[in-house]
Amino acid sequence: MNLVIDIGNTFVKLAVFEGDNLLELAQEEHLSSSIIDVFFSNYKIKKGIFSSVREFGEAETLLKKYNFLKLTHLTPLPLQNHYKTPETLGVDRVAAVIGAKSSFENTNLLVIDIGTCVTYDFISSKNEYFGGAIAPGFEMRFKALNHFTGKLPLINFNKKELKLIGDTTESSIVSGVYNGMKNEIEGTINNYISQYETLKIVVTGGDINLFDLEPKNRIFADEFLVLKGLNEILNYNENQ
Repeated sequence: MNLVIDIGNTFVKLAVFEGDNLLELAQEEHLSSSIIDVFFSNYKIKKGIFSSVREFGEAETLLKKYNFLKLTHLTPLPLQNHYKTPETLGVDRVAAVIGAKSSFENTNLLVIDIGTCVTYDFISSKNEYFGGAIAPGFEMRFKALNHFTGKLPLINFNKKELKLIGDTTESSIVSGVYNGMKNEIEGTINNYISQYETLKIVVTGGDINLFDLEPKNRIFADEFLVLKGLNEILNYNENQ
């Protein structure tokens, strides 16, 4: 069995896989040896992998104790990477496209991760990764409006307050951020579709449930995409 750990901007996710099957998932604010020990006591963990989009700090020291594989730009991957600066490529982006490719082989894929940032990543039907785009996420946009202006308040989003035409400053901010972000995502999707007719779109991330995106017949949601990708990378390296 594999233990997979994804250290994100907000939470740490831990998952146990047996083959391709996800057996258990946990989400924590911080990584601790006690959490890892629980998984080792409950399952026969044979190998593990971890990745992080922030500084590792104590987490890296902790995970070295378990001899986990650390995902970096030097880790062998089951794809052809054409990104020109692989050392700057987010490990979560890499894991997400590999997770998506494990479910949809031999087709062009656009992988969209809607979380702290919104990332767009393209991998071709020939298993070639080219890159994509990075944009501010939902909360980041609210914080930017508050930080870079003198009077605009910081909004705690409540979907019930959503209006196309905001009739207060708060509802105007919510409308601008929500509708702007939705139109941006759908516009990007349509731009890719115009170039790649057979394109499938896989969406993941903490905010995927906030948007009802079109076109529905092309879009597949998978909240465990990064974890699945990390598991694929671990198995690939084990077989090298």
